[in-house]
Amino acid sequence: MTDRRTQRLDQIAEILADRGTLRLRDAAEVLSVSEMTVRRDISAHPERFGCYGGHIVAAPAETTERSYVLDREREAHSTGKRIACDLASAFIEPGDTLFIDCGTTTPHLARRLGDVENITVVCYAINIAEIVRRIDTVKLILLGGVYHPSSASFESTEALETLRRIGINKAFMSAGGFHPEHGVSCSNFHEVAIKQEAMRKAVTTTLVVDSSKYGKVRPAWFAELGAFDRIFTDPGLEPAARRALDDFGLTIVTE
Repeated sequence: MTDRRTQRLDQIAEILADRGTLRLRDAAEVLSVSEMTVRRDISAHPERFGCYGGHIVAAPAETTERSYVLDREREAHSTGKRIACDLASAFIEPGDTLFIDCGTTTPHLARRLGDVENITVVCYAINIAEIVRRIDTVKLILLGGVYHPSSASFESTEALETLRRIGINKAFMSAGGFHPEHGVSCSNFHEVAIKQEAMRKAVTTTLVVDSSKYGKVRPAWFAELGAFDRIFTDPGLEPAARRALDDFGLTIVTE
């Protein structure tokens, strides 16, 4: 039994090394076992694998070149990120369906959802899903696909199709930079399509960023500032920056 399990785990690892992610039902078919057996196998080895939204992924290494972006940014400007998310959380109401973007700011928002009843969260990032799945009062919809360690997020055409069928009250978007002339951008091109579709679907679209992101331009542009209804950030936003943002008719909340 142990030898067969080891063989199955090694085979899953080989597939993940090639594809990055593997659907649970596909793994069961390849290995000629039940999905429950596959779940039991990978659950016994959390140091090697994780299972999210019906997809198996390799457990992130402590330090890898592919995951350096997320690891590097996690603790940067953490106070500003927490303040922005504290302000944003007050905007959430019972019954809302929320889209929560990937990144290192939005987990602070996800941790505050336990105080709001009857909400649904749509996300495409493991770090968000890991927090939300532990909150009993929140329904979680995790969009799957190919896993990208750089932002702990998934990407696929199926995820976009699923997103198009979901009604979203409020989208909480993160960004690596926001600039009056050059718009809102992030570091990963694979995030752009999901971000844009979530913004298109949402009744209200909010940018949640710490003030250090102002004036920064990242390679993957995804929206003009005028596409947002409001910005939640910290009081570190300079008066000149606030005046520049006022020209876009945004509601800017810093306290």
